Amino acid sequence: MNTENLLNENKIGRIFCIGRNYAAHARELNDDIPESPIIFTKFPSCLVKEGNDVHFPEFGNDLHHEVELVVLIGKEGKAATAAEADTFIAGLAIGLDLTMRDVQFELLKNSLPWEKSKAFDESAPIGDFISYDPTRINLENIEFSCRIDGELKQQGNTANMIFPVHTLIMELSKVWKLMPGDIIYTGTPEGIGPIKRGQTISIHGLGMEHSWKIV
Repeated sequence: MNTENLLNENKIGRIFCIGRNYAAHARELNDDIPESPIIFTKFPSCLVKEGNDVHFPEFGNDLHHEVELVVLIGKEGKAATAAEADTFIAGLAIGLDLTMRDVQFELLKNSLPWEKSKAFDESAPIGDFISYDPTRINLENIEFSCRIDGELKQQGNTANMIFPVHTLIMELSKVWKLMPGDIIYTGTPEGIGPIKRGQTISIHGLGMEHSWKIV
């Protein structure tokens, strides 16, 4: 796989996202623990690299932060086993799944799709990708966190995922042929909450820190 090219933001393809992949997060929303991964999507226009501001949406009032491990897919095909799934991973990053919570609750109450609350422009700030080396990185022990104006809000570890990264890749493979440049937002731990205009949100993990101003 040509990892260097894929790590360029212009090579990003589909954005798959996983909901309720941490039990404590499901409980804080009073949701059931899922029996299989909850999958939704975002669009390339959702991505925001560091150095750019994030604009508070002009609809809704309750913008929430959700920090997550993000996986970059490096080759075409489908994975049927964990060993196969591992060969699809080109890189890793930490990102944010920003959510308009008041809009989402209204959509869910009416049994409507939730893209409006999840897939709006600039809803997926993302840090730099690092190349994945399975001899150095244990996918089931990656710590990451989120701070607002320097105050710790979320602290997570992939050890607490309901569906580990390899399982997510296998589940996605049952429906879609994966393509180089696809990315997977793997779910957020507990501690979600509001972020307001004028605040700075920062994410930490994989030896890096990235931040954005909400304007």
